[in-house]
Amino acid sequence: MTPDALRTLLDRVKSGKSSVAEAMKELRALPFRDVEHARLDTHRHLRCGFPEVILGQGKTPEEIAAIAVELLAQGDRLLATRVSPEAARAVREKVPYAVYHERARVITARRGPAPAPRGLVAVVCAGTSDVPVAEEARLTAEMMDARVESFHDVGIAGIHRLLGEVARLQEANALVVVAGMEGALASVVGGLVSRPVIAVPTSVGYGASLGGIAPLLTMLNSCAAGVSVVNIDNGFGGGYLAGLINSVAVGADGAPRRKS
Repeated sequence: MTPDALRTLLDRVKSGKSSVAEAMKELRALPFRDVEHARLDTHRHLRCGFPEVILGQGKTPEEIAAIAVELLAQGDRLLATRVSPEAARAVREKVPYAVYHERARVITARRGPAPAPRGLVAVVCAGTSDVPVAEEARLTAEMMDARVESFHDVGIAGIHRLLGEVARLQEANALVVVAGMEGALASVVGGLVSRPVIAVPTSVGYGASLGGIAPLLTMLNSCAAGVSVVNIDNGFGGGYLAGLINSVAVGADGAPRRKS
């Protein structure tokens, strides 16, 4: 159940349009719903501000489709990551309005129109090979109602490409920096902006990058203050953290929060 749905239900009880017994019936699925192959956390939107996200890895197409249907029955949006084309087809058979973003391997769906995007998250990626992870971050932040700008192929091998975007980067409330190889881009961006930088190492690179270990260690050892690091190829984690920071930075109308 979404916060808006719960608020509407409580208003109906308060006004006498709904009985306590009727409200209890609607709330019977809280705080989780036990289905055949999963226990869905239907309370997560109320606690954390965003509903449970499906990790498609290791699940069958049928399981993903069933979970997607149940989550949308309880809430107004769906985000599923690491989804195969076969699983995406299974979901779309049950949820025709779901969208599969093949490069990012992400499914998104909303019941009803999306609210106007708020604030600004910048997603910066070093090279075109890093784009799938960057797109996972972008789609995640957008599903959290953030306005997102993407900056692709601005790695430090041609640092002038990045320096030409500094003014725009400094406008963001949070930045997700995605890079493989040696992963130095996050430190460079961290030295150019006054906002939180979430570094996402990728498994892109030649032998000594060790499947993402080299950029992970570089990012963990960043000399730039304000850089935090998520796990290798975890675009979802980077986008989610940026979305949370953005939601704190702006009010419901998208205007910057003012200190009291």
